[in-house]
Amino acid sequence: MDSSAETPAASPTAEQQAEQKAGEAPGRAGRREWSGLAVLALPTLLLSVDLSVLYLALPHLAADLDASSTQQLWIIDVYGFLVAGLLITMGTVGDRIGRRKLLLIGAAAFTVASVFAAYSRSAEMLIGARAVLGIAGATVAPSTLALIGNMFRDPRQRAVAVSIWMACFMGGAVLGPIAGGALLATFWWGSVFLLAVPVMVLLMATAPALLPEYRDPDAGRLDLLSVIMSLAGILPLIYGITELARDGWRPVPVAAVAAGVVVLALFVARQRGLADPLLDLGLFGIRVYRAAFTLSLLGGAVQGGSLLLINLYLQTVLGLSTLQAGLWLVPTALAMIVGIMVSGGLAQKLRPGSIMAAGLLLSAAGYAVLTRVPNSGGLSTLLIGFGIAMAGMGPSVALGYDMILGAAPPEKAGSASAMVETGGQFGVAFGVAVLGSIGAAVYRNQVTVPAALPADAATTAHESIVGASGVAARLGSPAGDQLLQSARDAFTSGLHISALVSALLFVALATLAAVALRHVLPAAQQAPAAQKAPDQGLATLSQS
Repeated sequence: MDSSAETPAASPTAEQQAEQKAGEAPGRAGRREWSGLAVLALPTLLLSVDLSVLYLALPHLAADLDASSTQQLWIIDVYGFLVAGLLITMGTVGDRIGRRKLLLIGAAAFTVASVFAAYSRSAEMLIGARAVLGIAGATVAPSTLALIGNMFRDPRQRAVAVSIWMACFMGGAVLGPIAGGALLATFWWGSVFLLAVPVMVLLMATAPALLPEYRDPDAGRLDLLSVIMSLAGILPLIYGITELARDGWRPVPVAAVAAGVVVLALFVARQRGLADPLLDLGLFGIRVYRAAFTLSLLGGAVQGGSLLLINLYLQTVLGLSTLQAGLWLVPTALAMIVGIMVSGGLAQKLRPGSIMAAGLLLSAAGYAVLTRVPNSGGLSTLLIGFGIAMAGMGPSVALGYDMILGAAPPEKAGSASAMVETGGQFGVAFGVAVLGSIGAAVYRNQVTVPAALPADAATTAHESIVGASGVAARLGSPAGDQLLQSARDAFTSGLHISALVSALLFVALATLAAVALRHVLPAAQQAPAAQKAPDQGLATLSQS
C-alpha cells in the first residue's frame, strides 16, 4: 500500500472526506503488505522469546555478575515495569510522529541495549540495559499492531494478519526454552541477548521499503505532564501488585498500589479536560472496544495467575527443573497457536462473538480438568487441562485484537492498541497477585508443619511450598519427607481452588463475549474500513 495514501499532503475538506468514506474502495493487500507483515512478525516473536530465555539465563548471569537476590529480581522485572508504564505513551507518540518512524527508533535502541546487556560487567549495568530494553520494547507492540491495521483494510485479510501476528508472539514462547537451552549449552549467558541484534537489523533494513508510514495529521501536542502522571501511576501500581504476589501484604507494596491508584485517578481527570489527551477515553464509548478491553484484562489475569501456579507445580510438586518445566509447557503454547489460527478462518463466516464465547467455554472446561490434577504424577492431567484452556483462549486473543483495530478510528489505532496491551499487562500482574494469594491462603491453611521444627524454619515452611522444600531438604528423612508431602498436598489443593475460580470466571467472560459482541458480523460480511459509514460495522458507538 502506497505510503502517500496514508498521510495526505493536504487535509481534505469535511465534504471531501464524506465523499471519500462513501465511495472509496481500498484495494486488497498485496505482496508488499504480506511481506511487511513478515517484517512486523519478527520483533513480535523476538520479544516473546526474550521474556522466556531470561529465566533460563538467570542462574548463569547471577553467578557471573555476583548479583544479589534483589538485583536478580530487578533484572527480571525492570523490563516489564517499563513496558507497561510506557505502552500508552508510545502508542500515542506513534500516532503523532509516525508509527514506522517510532518502530525504527525503538528497533535501533533495542539493538544497542541488547549489546550492552550481553556484555554487562556488573548487575547494575545489566539492570540499566534491561531498562532501556523495556523503553524500546514499549514502542514495538503498539506500532506493529497499528501498522497491521493500516496495511490490511479488508476485514477478512486483517483477521488473518492479526492471527499470524498473535501466533508469532506465542511462537516465541515455544522457541524461547529451546533456543535458550541451546545457546546456554554452547555459549555464555550474554548470547541470549544477542539474539535480538540480527532480527532488529533486518527490521531496520527492510521496514522503509515494506512498511507504510502513518501518522495522525491533525494530532495536537504531546502533553508531557500526562506522560509523567501515567508513569507515576502505572509503575508503582504494577510494582506494588507484583510485590504483593511475591511477598504478601507488606506496607511498602500496599502504599505503592495506593499511590498508583491516586495518581491514575488524577491522570484520568486530567485527560477529560484536554483537547488532545494522551489517553483518549472516548474509545471506551465504543462497545466493541470496551468488551475487547475487558476480555483482555480478565483473560490476562487468569492466564498470568495460572501460569505462575502451574510452573510452581511442575518444579516443586513434580520436581522438574526450570528448563524441563518450560519444555513441557511448549505443547500448551502450540495449542494456543492452533486456536489462534483456526479462529481466523472461522471468523470469515461465523460471528466472532460466538467463536470467542465458544473458545472461552472450552477454556473453562480446561480449568475444570485442572481441578482434578493429583498431588503426584499429575503431569499428563495438567498438560491436557492447560492445553485445552490455552486452545480456548486463542480465539479470544486473536479476534479481540482484530476487533480493536476495526473499531478504533485509524488515527487512534496506536493508542487504542497500547491501551489494550496495557490492560493485559495489568491483568497479568493482577492475576498473579489474586490467584497466587488464593493458592497461598489454601496452602497455609492445609499444610502441616512438624511441631519440633525451630520457629524460623516452621514459619518458612508454612509460608510457601518453596520454603517448605528447602526446610525438608535440611531435615532429611523421615520428617523431611512428611513435611514435603504435606506441602505438596496443600499446594495442589490451592491449585484446585484457583482453577475452579478461573473456570467460573471464563464462563462469565464467555457470557460477556456472546452478549456484548453479538452484533459484530463475520469478516466476509463487513465493509472495508474506508467504506464504512461512521455508524456502520465495528465502529458503532454506544454512549455510556
